[in-house]
Amino acid sequence: MNNFTGGINKQYNKVEYYFQLSRTNDSLVKANEVLYNKLRSNYNLPDSTNKIIIDSVKVDTLMRFRKFNYLSAKIISSNTTSQSNFIVVYGPNVKNFVRGMGVVGINNDVVGIVTEIDGDYAVIMSLLHKDSHLSGKLFKGGETGTLSWDGKQPNIITLSNVAGSAKVAKGDSIITSGLTTTFPKGIMFGKVIDVKSETGKNNFRITFKTAADFYNIEYVYAIQNIDDVAVKKILEKATTTNN
Repeated sequence: MNNFTGGINKQYNKVEYYFQLSRTNDSLVKANEVLYNKLRSNYNLPDSTNKIIIDSVKVDTLMRFRKFNYLSAKIISSNTTSQSNFIVVYGPNVKNFVRGMGVVGINNDVVGIVTEIDGDYAVIMSLLHKDSHLSGKLFKGGETGTLSWDGKQPNIITLSNVAGSAKVAKGDSIITSGLTTTFPKGIMFGKVIDVKSETGKNNFRITFKTAADFYNIEYVYAIQNIDDVAVKKILEKATTTNN
């Protein structure tokens, strides 16, 4: 009887430990938002669940800085085995998501782009998707290229159409350029593992390992660009004026 009771107690302790660990992870994600804001003096924290980052890329001649609001969500479904991988997330912040928002992991590494929203649920097109073609740039030289995934090996991405004059080596960083309203400047895509010349072109084809570990992602942040609407509006106005 004592052995039977002891066995039940052990199983109970395992279950209790699991739920305690889950609660701890949730708390760490929220704490992480606060820590992001303490890393730089130009971060503002409007409430306990969101964080506003003021990026260094100016958007107008009035020296106004572009602001980004990070909205956390929990992953409830993720896939890495097909050529069209999606991630499903859930949380109270999701109601503030919009299509096209950039998404990063808790270590501020690129995960993908928001494609669908339904209530408290959203779908993210992973970097590991055949139709994902974001722009990336070399951290050292600043040369840009287009990201693509060949559907073969998770966590391994290609950056193509990089100028052949670029000085790039194994271990170099590939980051976001900050020249769109999707991601702030300088977020990690990954580290270079191989460099080859593109056939018939004066360009490099660079293979890199993603900074995000797509096998083990549990939480993400969607990035809301507070100036996105204003930027798009003035660009539309400029396009109309010059046509």
